[in-house]
Amino acid sequence: MKNGKVFGKINIIDLLVILVVIVAAVAVALKMTGRLGPARVDVGTNITFTMKAENIDEEVYESIKGYIAAAQAAGAPGDQFMANGELLPGYITGVTATPRPETATLSTISGNTTLTLGQAGKVDLVFEAQAYVASNIKTELGTQEIRAGKSHIIKTTHFELPYGTILTCTWEGGTGAGY
Repeated sequence: MKNGKVFGKINIIDLLVILVVIVAAVAVALKMTGRLGPARVDVGTNITFTMKAENIDEEVYESIKGYIAAAQAAGAPGDQFMANGELLPGYITGVTATPRPETATLSTISGNTTLTLGQAGKVDLVFEAQAYVASNIKTELGTQEIRAGKSHIIKTTHFELPYGTILTCTWEGGTGAGY
């Protein structure tokens, strides 16, 4: 190296810039050909999932059943999801109810005591749903991600339950995220 030039002809800074450009070009080429690791394909997909909402009035359950039945009688798969005043590409297709216990037993050292929990007329609901999501990686319906265990606002054109939990999620053709 003489006068800051490699082999007396190339400036060291110019050589570093050329090396950075070559490394970047090789990395892009490897990524494009898939040799840098498997590419995750982000495509839309259909999903089916279940959600649970707890401690709901029986009257609300009866209304929800009626909305789903009316939508299905009109030819829709069920009551359509919505968010922020816009319809989403998904539907509640079914709902089942499990009554909540009206009493509980509390064991103490001196014996058993029965407590009234005040949950007469309350049910736990499990919803069946289907939807199309634009990305099998993010799996979002509106602004909410659909993933087992996530809390979820269950909102359609006719009802809203703010404290739901997603129980299961199945992607058409396998698991999500391109695997």
